[in-house]
Amino acid sequence: MGDSKEVGAEASPVGDAARGGLSLLSQGEPEEPSAQESALFLGGNEVKSRAVVKYSSAPPRTAFAQLEEKTDLKLPPANWLRESAKLGPAGTTILGNSKKSKPFSSFGMAYDFIDSVGNDVDVVSDSENIKKLLKIPYSKSHVSMAVHRVGRTLLLDELDIQELFMRSSQTGDWTWLKEFYQRLIDQKWQRKKKSKEHWYQKAILSKFLYYSINGDGAAQPVPSAAEQQESPSSDQTHDSEGVSWPAPFEMPSSVSEDPSASGQESEPLEPSYIVGQVASASKEQNLSTLFNDGENSQGLKNDFVRNILWTFEDIHMLVGSNMPIFGGGRYPAVSLRLRDNNKPINVLTGIDYWLDNLICNVPELVMCFHVNGIVQKYEMIKTEEIPNLENSNFSTKVIKDIAQNILSFLKSNCTKEGHTYWLFKASGSDIVKLYDLTTLCEETEDKYQNPFTMPVAILLYKVACNMMMKKNQNKKHYGTIRTLLLNCVKLLDKSRHPQIIASANYMLSELFQLDEPKKEESSESPLNENSDESYSEEEEEMPDSDENGSYSTSSDPSDDNKAVAIIKSVGELSVPEKYKSIHQIRPSCAFPVCHDTEERCRLVLSYVLEGLKSVDSSIKKESDLPAADPNTPIPLKYEDEDESTRGGPEGLEKQMALFLDKMGSLQKRNYSSQSGMIPGSWQHKMKLQLILKSAKAYYVLSDAAMSLQKYGRALRYIKLALQSHDTYCCLCTNMLSEVLLFLSQYLTLCGDIQLMLAQNANNRAAHLEEFNYQTKEDQEILHSLHRESSCQGFAWATDLSTDLESQLSVSCKCYEAANEILQFSDLKSQNPEHYVRVLKRMGNVRNEIGVFYMNQAAALQSERLVSKSVSAAEQQLWKKSFSCFEKGIHNFESIDDATNTALLLCNTGRLMRICAQAHCGAEDEFKREFSPEEGLYYNKAVDYYLKALRSLGVRDIHPAVWDSVNWELSTTYFTMATLQQDYAPLSRKAQEQIEKEVSEAMMKSLKYCDVDLVSARQPLCQYRAATIHHRLASMYHSCLRNQVGDEHLRKQHRVLADLHYNKAVKLFQLLKDAPCELLRVQLERVAFAEFQMTSQNSNVGKLKTLSGALDIMVRTEHAFQLIRKELMEEFDQGSETTPATDSSPSLNQEEVIKLLSIFESRLSFLLLQSIKLLSSTKKKTSSNIDEDVVFKTNKQIYSQLLRATANKSASLLERIDIIIHLLQQLARGGSAVSGGVVQ
Repeated sequence: MGDSKEVGAEASPVGDAARGGLSLLSQGEPEEPSAQESALFLGGNEVKSRAVVKYSSAPPRTAFAQLEEKTDLKLPPANWLRESAKLGPAGTTILGNSKKSKPFSSFGMAYDFIDSVGNDVDVVSDSENIKKLLKIPYSKSHVSMAVHRVGRTLLLDELDIQELFMRSSQTGDWTWLKEFYQRLIDQKWQRKKKSKEHWYQKAILSKFLYYSINGDGAAQPVPSAAEQQESPSSDQTHDSEGVSWPAPFEMPSSVSEDPSASGQESEPLEPSYIVGQVASASKEQNLSTLFNDGENSQGLKNDFVRNILWTFEDIHMLVGSNMPIFGGGRYPAVSLRLRDNNKPINVLTGIDYWLDNLICNVPELVMCFHVNGIVQKYEMIKTEEIPNLENSNFSTKVIKDIAQNILSFLKSNCTKEGHTYWLFKASGSDIVKLYDLTTLCEETEDKYQNPFTMPVAILLYKVACNMMMKKNQNKKHYGTIRTLLLNCVKLLDKSRHPQIIASANYMLSELFQLDEPKKEESSESPLNENSDESYSEEEEEMPDSDENGSYSTSSDPSDDNKAVAIIKSVGELSVPEKYKSIHQIRPSCAFPVCHDTEERCRLVLSYVLEGLKSVDSSIKKESDLPAADPNTPIPLKYEDEDESTRGGPEGLEKQMALFLDKMGSLQKRNYSSQSGMIPGSWQHKMKLQLILKSAKAYYVLSDAAMSLQKYGRALRYIKLALQSHDTYCCLCTNMLSEVLLFLSQYLTLCGDIQLMLAQNANNRAAHLEEFNYQTKEDQEILHSLHRESSCQGFAWATDLSTDLESQLSVSCKCYEAANEILQFSDLKSQNPEHYVRVLKRMGNVRNEIGVFYMNQAAALQSERLVSKSVSAAEQQLWKKSFSCFEKGIHNFESIDDATNTALLLCNTGRLMRICAQAHCGAEDEFKREFSPEEGLYYNKAVDYYLKALRSLGVRDIHPAVWDSVNWELSTTYFTMATLQQDYAPLSRKAQEQIEKEVSEAMMKSLKYCDVDLVSARQPLCQYRAATIHHRLASMYHSCLRNQVGDEHLRKQHRVLADLHYNKAVKLFQLLKDAPCELLRVQLERVAFAEFQMTSQNSNVGKLKTLSGALDIMVRTEHAFQLIRKELMEEFDQGSETTPATDSSPSLNQEEVIKLLSIFESRLSFLLLQSIKLLSSTKKKTSSNIDEDVVFKTNKQIYSQLLRATANKSASLLERIDIIIHLLQQLARGGSAVSGGVVQ
């Protein structure tokens, strides 16, 4: 039978448009109807009342049958006590045939309207309970209600003490409450029997209602017209037993309101799967069987004919009502009442009628008066006139104040979710007390004796589920959800309800965002600030007590110390705002602020562990498993312990092959749980999600440890993450692409950690200690994983090796595996950023491995003493290094990473240079020549450096790399030219060809050596360029000395030598740390001048050349000043040492002494030659004043120089001081003549 839902209010006093008939709401339509609002003006006071029917199983209203006068209601009609579609359960309920005490009636409504609970609605209850509360100040009768809090919502249920105590004598459920009641409230409790008059009035009312059913068939059972109309449009045709309307609401209460939440086929990653899991399970089994705790399942059903969202002033209530409503014709909606004409209407009855009409939005009341069961007359009364009836006058404003005060009192004191509160007022008493039954029950031996425990826990769970299902849920509600779930778990017995506990713990773990950016780690304050808003949106903070002291727990004689709060007089409830509208919120509802990633992940793992324990405890023990099928072979796991478990490259290759084979066949793998879980069961699905969550948490922990440089800890965490994932793979029957992406990320991080461990080998002991440490929580999670698999699938990636090569190889294999996963699962195109990251890391580690092998080869080369030939081991290392560089270059080229491609090409060029150097020592040093193998490898190096420059394109892409490649290229050309110059291959090539090749190589080296670029490398470039010019000048100088014949070529060499000498001097003068080089170049220039002088015949020409040479000597003063300055600094530091020792890394004193001796001899020679030439010139020609001055000066300086050189006891510093003094005299004496060389 389908259940209809009415759109709009039952009726409205405003206009005919609101008086429509019944309309159906299909499953896909919104449940929220368009509301009708009515404002009733009663006695000058405006009371705002708005009623919206959320659900109704009532048929379309029909007019009531007005009974004839003198009709005897004592006589039963023919249709009496038969189910009627027009009366619904009202007739039998009023008579008392159906169960009166329904302690869970509000829960049935809450389950059906879970969206409203915890946030929008203040109260959920039966309308009878609402009326009883609002009549407290007027009534002397007792009040006994159970109160539960869920979020900002209070659930009110009748707690029939007499019924419960009768039951306790049979079941023992409420024994503790009975004892408490007798001890504190009524020591002589006895069951009070109802009078005959009570049953007489019940029977006569029931007969009246059956008489009032309109139509000829009033005396016969009425067919279910509603069922005939509604069943075609309803999807929930569950009435298989053919029960006619109004059977109880039997649709499984736990079916989620979100149709998409159930019926999951595969294992989704969203929390909505777990949230909806219990909901989807209940499609096969009712809530009472799924969450069976021995309680009568009828109490968990929504048995009301209609559920109404009633807003009374600012109070929002979800109310259940069974009041029969008639209508049609002149009366669109009326309620029928039977009154004894001899008894006037009192205030309690008036309030009762008024509230019933307000709640159901019925504008009129039809009163039938009788005398001793004989109908006398009918009277029509409008709802707004009821408060003004004779003998029934009451103020609607007072009723409003009572409602607000009672709600404030309850909200202020019923603060603990999951606790059962008891609101009690004894008959005839003015004192209202509130007890916390949960606290009282906990004082007994078994806390599960409280029958409300299970329904409350389920409701907390369902409200949390509903909030989690909303994808766009604001984080401000996370504190609310967490509190709901924690209270749910606290209430439930772990052994009896493992599914809910596992699901609740999973949802708790889902509240913590593991993938938050690191910069937001400490920015969770918004969660904490706004987490309570879902409880009360416009509430101020609750003071410790009301300013008027209206309720307290003081030691007043009328109080007892077990009560949470007491209203000392019901009269206080009529005082406006006596209890302020303040809703106390517990601070524990705030979402915990996790100050760091580890704290957040540890919280997640604690919930995951509790969930895993619940799942594992529910799986049958091994002894309970069915016997093995003899026809099914038992798969045996075999692992080769030889190589596959070792860290060597061969074993690693085998393990990688096995891993890739396993990953490639994931789509068609068979289920392989060791614990006996059934695929598709809730345990299977839940454990999959919990394991996946643990893997994510360990991954985040590992990443955090990595950023703190705790690499041993990081490897331990990533090992746990991969073990979790391995177990997931064993359990999963259909691997999702998202899970494969996670695995690729885990392996990438594992590769990062192994690489960092390789690069930080000096702290290996600390890393090993961190790696081997394990918390109890981790051990328990691992134990749960081992129930399903061996967790060895990724052992090859997570071992902490002490061998550098092994660590680098493992790191590389991790990246390769991550890349393979992206390749065969087509995740590459879906996750381009991760793909680029993996390839970049793979290229980087291959570069590291290549450099490692290259350095090993260089070490072997330096150790090679006896054997001159290149060893096979060296060649093998070259090949390995070259292969790694080549693969790394391919990785970077595939993602268009020009910079890193250039760096690897640069390293390959360096490898080629090492290969070339290895062939240098293959020949005898004395017969050494530049070999073809050297030339081959140097040229290969040049090619790789040029490729690197082409990869970069322009310097702007990465200036530092560009400059580095240029420098290396310049160095290669320079080394090649130097070797050819120093070890000329004269046995294979002509001198001219060698000179040409050296010159070309030197010029290319100059081309890639930028002396003008301001950088840290600029002094090196200047020194390199100066050295090149010096070497070229020396080469041309040598050619000029050795060449005979071609005068044109000699002249060219002379010009080139002079040019390069000048450039070398200029560059060396820019440097402050190369005075010896500057001095050597100047001395070579002097020697070059002397050589030129030998070919001159005339005295004038010789004198001119001598003057130029002496001028060069004068200009060496700068070099001597630099040498003197460095020597003085050494003496000042007290590091004066004997000559011929290298006391300073920047100044070789032995070389200084040698150069100084050469300088003194050349200066002496030049001065002597100058004196001789000037002397002979004076004899032949007339006297020249300038020449006389020069002659005298040179003679004087020559004399001083001879005396200085004769003094063998002079120190180096004294000798330099004399030279500087003589050079200064020479400069003043003007030794240079017109036209002299003054470069």
